[in-house]
Amino acid sequence: FQLSPSQINDILRTGELSHKILDLNGKNANSVLRFESNQLASNTPIEDRRSAATCLQTRGMMFGVFDGHAGSACAQAVSERLLHYIAVSLMSRQTLEEIELAVECMKPVLPILQWHKHPNDVEYREITSQYFENLRVYWQHLLDLDTEPGFSLEEAMICAFKRLDSDISLEVQAPQENELMRNIALQVAFSGATACVAHVDGVHLHVANTGDCRAVLGVLEEDGTWSTVPLTRDHNAFDEFEIRRLKREHPRSEEKTLFVNDRLLGILMPSRAFGDVQLKWSKELQHSVLENSCDVEALNIYQYVPPNYHTPPYLTAEPEVTYHKLRGKDKFLVIASDGLWEMLSNEKVVKLVAGHLTELNVQKPQLAFEKPVNLGYMHSLLLQRKNRGVASLDQNIATHLIRHAIGSNEYGEVDQEKLAAMLTLPEDLARMYRDDITVTVVYFNSESIENYYRNNE
Repeated sequence: FQLSPSQINDILRTGELSHKILDLNGKNANSVLRFESNQLASNTPIEDRRSAATCLQTRGMMFGVFDGHAGSACAQAVSERLLHYIAVSLMSRQTLEEIELAVECMKPVLPILQWHKHPNDVEYREITSQYFENLRVYWQHLLDLDTEPGFSLEEAMICAFKRLDSDISLEVQAPQENELMRNIALQVAFSGATACVAHVDGVHLHVANTGDCRAVLGVLEEDGTWSTVPLTRDHNAFDEFEIRRLKREHPRSEEKTLFVNDRLLGILMPSRAFGDVQLKWSKELQHSVLENSCDVEALNIYQYVPPNYHTPPYLTAEPEVTYHKLRGKDKFLVIASDGLWEMLSNEKVVKLVAGHLTELNVQKPQLAFEKPVNLGYMHSLLLQRKNRGVASLDQNIATHLIRHAIGSNEYGEVDQEKLAAMLTLPEDLARMYRDDITVTVVYFNSESIENYYRNNE
């Protein structure tokens, strides 16, 4: 079964999302110029999720990629909720009080985020009100601290990640009359998700990472070459820091069983994640929650206790936060689930984005014609364009990266036959060759970043 090039494009472009930041007469120019994103499923339905939003009560934009496992439920919940938790953590006491007062008086609440969504992005509409109630409990907790919350950005991100994971764990333990809500809470808590979220405010870039999604910066050096700055570490069995951290947290008698076949307790690739309560709770708590759930299927699926399960929790959702002060030469940030990084190295990804940028600049219509324009001149322009090769297939850089991730041959060129074969693999086979892939590329506005340094010297 052979796909035509246009059918391949239709499949690859289904999840495309792009958003350009409006420049209001050059005033308050955002350091984000635009972002482009896309997803390609391997699982049915896809287990990855993504989020992008502008913070309305604080400054900054946020971009998140979430890689689910054992189903999409946890990634779905985290993609809907985490950015709200971060935004609330960053608010001033006064703003939190205004929001709380509005809720108490049943008046319209100040909007917290402006989402930039794809029409296909799903939402758990049935449970939105419960999510809002729990977010409210969190901001009430911040108000109870009696001091100006005043978190640094790093503290706000860490606090938001940990609080949301704690809420996911508590929601499934709370008595719940509504069967649908109970089942959603069960699925969210017993599935899992890794998360990588970037917050950009002026020249300040913070990246919080839990698990094995990855964020990489593309830098254009003065000599015209591109360099790669990784902003995250993969939290898994191949990371020395993670191995040492887990050994510190558990008795020496468990050193040999913490990682089995490069998986946490022989089960999970990432060593940090949301959800996955079967690697966080005591055996007793797991049994009691499952027995009260009345969902017979859940009892069968989730009642597996891994061998050598002695001193939980073995898993944490606490992120590592990296800070980077943006410079004029920092051109873009790539955040993606491990489905991309399994196929392409950091350097290859930066090279592909850089090449795509150059090609787009070359393709911009050249208005500076030599006058008078004659046929010979037009002919030579067309020949030059032809010699540069076929115009880039993809306007969206995330699509360009996904195309290369699954279609590249050993020479690094896209092989149409391989691409078609990878896109038509039956579902059970597809997972053996590729994972779900989610990519978001954020382009920075070098001019506004350089203006910042000029104005603050």
